[in-house]
Amino acid sequence: MFNFFKKDRDKANKATDKNVFYSEKNALVIYFKCSKCGEMFRSYLRKGYDFITDYDNGGYKIDKEYIGSKCFNKIHLTASFDRNYKLVDFSLDNGEVISKKEWEDSNNG
Repeated sequence: MFNFFKKDRDKANKATDKNVFYSEKNALVIYFKCSKCGEMFRSYLRKGYDFITDYDNGGYKIDKEYIGSKCFNKIHLTASFDRNYKLVDFSLDNGEVISKKEWEDSNNG
């Protein structure tokens, strides 16, 4: 059976297909690297403190900018979440999401 809405649904879920944020205690953590120099970042986003209440959609959002120590490339993270902190949409400009394991391996060896 052909599903007419499958294409639109796949497009909408593209951002949430990948495990981008990891839950740790009262925070969400994202690991990423600079697309210019490859410097790796780990960012703890504390629930109730770092998140902006999104009154229009009844959830939360993040709008952060990062600059590393190796270059002056500005990495811009934007994300929106529902009221249970489930990821709805995100974008990471000038950066690339990496896994927690990739970050740990680079910092332990």
